Amino acid sequence: MVPLDWKAHMTSYTEAQKEAIVCLDEPLQIIACAGSGKTQVISQRIAAILARPGVEPRNLIAFTFTEKAAAELKERILSILEKDGLDTLGLAEMYVGTMHGYALDLLQRLVPETFKFSVLTEITSRMFVDRNSRKSGLTVCPTLSSGTPYLRRFLHSRLFLQATGVLREDTVNWDLVPAGVVASFEDYMKLLYAHAYFDFTEMINLAVQFLEGDIDEDESSGVVQQHIREDIRYVVVDEYQDVNPLQERLVRGLTQFGANLCVVGDDDQTIYQWRGSEVSNIVTFKDRYEGVRQVTLAENFRSSEGVVEVGRSVAERIPDANRLPKAMVRAGHQRWQRGDMIAREFADEYDEAAWICDRIEAMRGLAFQDAADTEARGLSWSDFAVLYRSVANDAGPLVEEMRRREIPYVVKGLNRLFDSPEIQAVVGVFRYMAGLMDASDLRDLWADAKLLPSTADWGGAMAVLDEGRDFDRGKRWGVYNIQRLYLEFMEALGLREETVPGQPVRRELVFYQLGKFSQAISDFEQIYFNTAPKQKYETFAAWLEHQAPGYYAESDADVGYAMPDAVTLTTVHQAKGMQWPAVFLPCLRANRFPAKRQGGLGLFHVIPETAVGDADRYKGTLEDETRLFYVAVTRAQKYLFVSFSPGGNQLYRRRSAFFDHCAAQQWFSTREGGVAAGTPRLEPRARHETPNVTLSFSELKYLFECPYQFKLRFLYGFNPPLHEALGYGKGLHDALAEVHKRAIAGDLVRQEAAEDLVIRHLHTPYAYPELKTTLHRAAVKAVKRYLKDHESDLERTVHSEKQIQVHVSPGITVDGRIDLVRRLDTDELAIVDFKSTARAQDEDVTRDQLHVYAVGYEELTGKRADLIEVLNLDEEGKTIREEVEDPLLVSVRARIKEAGDSLRDNHLPRLPTWSEHCGKCDLAELCRDVPPDAKRSRRAATGR
Repeated sequence: MVPLDWKAHMTSYTEAQKEAIVCLDEPLQIIACAGSGKTQVISQRIAAILARPGVEPRNLIAFTFTEKAAAELKERILSILEKDGLDTLGLAEMYVGTMHGYALDLLQRLVPETFKFSVLTEITSRMFVDRNSRKSGLTVCPTLSSGTPYLRRFLHSRLFLQATGVLREDTVNWDLVPAGVVASFEDYMKLLYAHAYFDFTEMINLAVQFLEGDIDEDESSGVVQQHIREDIRYVVVDEYQDVNPLQERLVRGLTQFGANLCVVGDDDQTIYQWRGSEVSNIVTFKDRYEGVRQVTLAENFRSSEGVVEVGRSVAERIPDANRLPKAMVRAGHQRWQRGDMIAREFADEYDEAAWICDRIEAMRGLAFQDAADTEARGLSWSDFAVLYRSVANDAGPLVEEMRRREIPYVVKGLNRLFDSPEIQAVVGVFRYMAGLMDASDLRDLWADAKLLPSTADWGGAMAVLDEGRDFDRGKRWGVYNIQRLYLEFMEALGLREETVPGQPVRRELVFYQLGKFSQAISDFEQIYFNTAPKQKYETFAAWLEHQAPGYYAESDADVGYAMPDAVTLTTVHQAKGMQWPAVFLPCLRANRFPAKRQGGLGLFHVIPETAVGDADRYKGTLEDETRLFYVAVTRAQKYLFVSFSPGGNQLYRRRSAFFDHCAAQQWFSTREGGVAAGTPRLEPRARHETPNVTLSFSELKYLFECPYQFKLRFLYGFNPPLHEALGYGKGLHDALAEVHKRAIAGDLVRQEAAEDLVIRHLHTPYAYPELKTTLHRAAVKAVKRYLKDHESDLERTVHSEKQIQVHVSPGITVDGRIDLVRRLDTDELAIVDFKSTARAQDEDVTRDQLHVYAVGYEELTGKRADLIEVLNLDEEGKTIREEVEDPLLVSVRARIKEAGDSLRDNHLPRLPTWSEHCGKCDLAELCRDVPPDAKRSRRAATGR
């Protein structure tokens, strides 16, 4: 149990919360109803664990479902430790994040063969198999459908990837899987490894192989299991209801040597069964693990009594045999009042959309209190959310109405990105590049989208495109970079944030959309960068028209930290873990929500149903839909509006059973009374929350150098153009990381190993053939030179790739790895940073960055480094060795705090004039006019 003095800090917790917090030695299952304060409970319990004698942060792993949830959990833990005056040393070594992130980190710390691997997203995975449709096994994968004997490119890539995922994630009887499917799966896995890619499943799958492997036969299994045995003492798994069988094996592997396990979740919120999660994991947890303490957090602190009671009634539609017993109760400050919850029917979807807009406009400015101890404020646009079962299928009429009324809105993720007039105009640019649109039609498209600045230079912008369409300008692939063309077109046009026509809120939303499109370009170029130029642009234009809208509609992807003051339109799945004062649930139609099982080619046309355990969950059941509706209802804090309008298809003409259920509840009114006269109103003011942001040290560098560049990259989501030599610096760092990790283990690497190290670690997928050869030779030369010059230093390696963290200010953390910490002959401790080229970074910036490392090292270990060193791996570069300076440490701490304050206050200005930093910024075109000399230099660097 926790030390007695902890009880003094727990007066604000409920009895159930206290019971969960102080249970540290038994396997613990926390059943957490919606809005029950589970994040605070987990945070306090972790703080209690860290307060125990002999426990270090590296002994604990905490899994969350999303990186956003991880950032919030980290911040809560830190604030509790600081509030209670507890030691925060070593927190950088406590893993808090997703299972996928942990598996990747585990592999790329302990298994050198994986250091060069990069990760494919849902989108890039699909493009990867589409581009390599035969080699990947896609188009030779047989099906059990006579009408479709083999899977087809584009049409079935998502289904193919689902099948390859199930074969690794689930309990599969391989004897029942057709030989042709097995062969296609093997082709896919070979191609994945040949290109040094992990998909999301393979990261965890490979980690599990090492956790379950025979340590006598496999060296990597021995290394991984030794680390788990010696270091891991506590494992916490949040959102446990959404764990699939492979992830359950990961949890088993991490606790196999006796680590304490705590799982947190709510079976009523299991919404990813169709992806393989098993609700039985959480329902049967107490039966599968010995001595489990089970604690139920039933108090909902988020919502009014009306919302809580309706949510509870929805959950109780699930048969008792298939859920854990619990009864959610209201415990927060939100009060239900008649009219807060309305169920309405409409003649058609356009009337429904008009009513939603009417209601939002009427409610804007209503007094709302976020917490019991805060002042009331007026509701603003971002306090309203519209949750759909399918944004792609149902949101069109509302989007149209909001545009007409100029109500600001954002569609979460990249869903419906390609429906917006602004993005249709951008797509037109690439249709023009592919010869599918003429210049006058393109100009009309941009004018209709209201994207032409008052000072637009249309002729200059078209000159950029016309030069780009000359596909015989050069042999280097970088000459035809799509992202660079996108940025240069906007620069020539004069389109910047402040020149977008309209009010500031529209300018922000437009740049938010343009940043999302930049991500789509990056996704495409990651896979197609090396394609012949004309074919690349033609393929991109076709992909934007035919594949991309569907790909992104089915993805959970999101970009940037920006949180515009705008109404949120999102799917219920994407709304998980979020909350809003007012929530609308429209289009509640039979066969839509609850969704009807889809016809057509499906998973069990590829893998026989009999080959997969509990196959029914992949098909979707009424219970699954009920759980999803429960999640939807419980996102609302006070106002909840459900509505029905008949859809155009005969399938969707009837009311949903969920709509009828709500309308029958006493908390709902079925007649619109409008906002009552005399209802308190205040000036609309969006709730400004600093996003819990975790920055890498290189990202902090952008914030230091130019706050506006940081805004473009990380708030709006713009991506820099891919560089042909990308991967060279990382390859050198990874090779030397292996050298130093082996040195710590007593294995001193000699010069003769340089070639093997480079072969194992150098991966430059975007380099043209001649450059690839040049980079390989340069890497071998650099590694060999380093080993020759530092052969006698290797045995003094203290740490390699040491994880460190600097807490900037509430909600903002900087973390990363120090390349090397070594002790010199003088017994001084030096922090070392490797630079792959002499031109890698300005000396002053490097000095600041290394002092940030010194701050992070001190926060991690409590020890002060004596020196900072820069070792240039380029023979033209010079080595820098300087003492850690107290004034500079103080200055760097102040700059870090200033940067954090700027981010919190959204004060991210441009540099006052063009500077040397601007010349090195990949996004300068979006900021200001690039001077002629700088423009020539930038063009020359890309072979133009």
